[in-house]
Amino acid sequence: MSIALQKTLSLLLLIVIGILLQKKLQNEDQKKGLKTIILNIALPAMIFVALLKIEINPDLLILPVLALIFNIVMIFVTKYTLPFFGIKNDTSAMRTLMLLLPSLAPGLTCFPFIVEYLGDDALALAALADIGNKVFVLILSYLLAMSWYYKNQSIKAKSNGKKIKELLLAMVSEPINLVMLVAIVLLSFGFNMESLPGFLSESVLMMKDMMTPLVLLFIGIAVIFKWDQLRKITSILTFRAGFTFLLSGLFIWLVPMPSEAAVLLAVVFPQSAVSFWPFAHMSAIRKLEYENEAQKDNPTFDLELGINVLAVSMPFSTLLILGVFTSGSYFTSPLHIITTGGILVGAALVPKAFQLIKSADFSFENLREKELKDSSAD
Repeated sequence: MSIALQKTLSLLLLIVIGILLQKKLQNEDQKKGLKTIILNIALPAMIFVALLKIEINPDLLILPVLALIFNIVMIFVTKYTLPFFGIKNDTSAMRTLMLLLPSLAPGLTCFPFIVEYLGDDALALAALADIGNKVFVLILSYLLAMSWYYKNQSIKAKSNGKKIKELLLAMVSEPINLVMLVAIVLLSFGFNMESLPGFLSESVLMMKDMMTPLVLLFIGIAVIFKWDQLRKITSILTFRAGFTFLLSGLFIWLVPMPSEAAVLLAVVFPQSAVSFWPFAHMSAIRKLEYENEAQKDNPTFDLELGINVLAVSMPFSTLLILGVFTSGSYFTSPLHIITTGGILVGAALVPKAFQLIKSADFSFENLREKELKDSSAD
């Protein structure tokens, strides 16, 4: 069994263990405790370590910019395509999906396979591209989430200046953003992980290592199986994957790529699962709403939908990425990539198209019957 496949199975096993633990952890306080450890300890430590390991080559700064452009493009694609899947505008479900679907979590579903199939050099490029994605999931998605929170709860009494001030204070007080600020200050003075005192770096690394198993266990514990919802999520993720293949194929066709490894990297990186970080922002906002009786019954986000998207996205993306790497040189051709994207988009949209056709046929039958009745009446 290959190392990449073993890694995939080990990650999926942790989710399965979390599902098996659901009966043991039915108390909401227990789940909140686990979530608190993830959001306030493990996740900030992981971000801190990632930032202090960054070595930026000026010639490669285009990579994070491209990743950020991808995130922004996917926001608009999500907004205008989700209504075809029955997701209404300006609802908690729409806001949840608009934050999650454009985000990427390459660390769990992409990086292990890049190392195995493409090597360390490709991994370094992927990590650099992920900086742009981190700007989106840590900063832009937080700003979007807070903006939607203010709008949904009709918080209009405060001036724009006061809102911005409160938003900045909330960002600084959140552990994730505080850690980013500290890491940027340290980097500006030339510090990195090796420069820190041994006891401090060891503690941070141990906290960081908790992140992956805790997130996967939490997904398994918190996921709620509603099969109608899961079918809709799978359909939406299929469309996301197909549209992403189309973007990658178009990019590879228009931009000269230096190597086959670079082509495959451009294909698999955007196929990463959705990120846990936007869900973290949504959870923080839901906590604010729970603390206010007037806001409690009007949630800005649908956390149940969010956790189910996370749970389905990881194995879905993992299988896609494995499929790309195990198909030889097939996905080095822009035509093959675009064709695959078209097939996936069609697979997601065809069932909806059949529903519309069926509805149209039904309406036609009604009109025909009415016409016959009118004729007989004459």
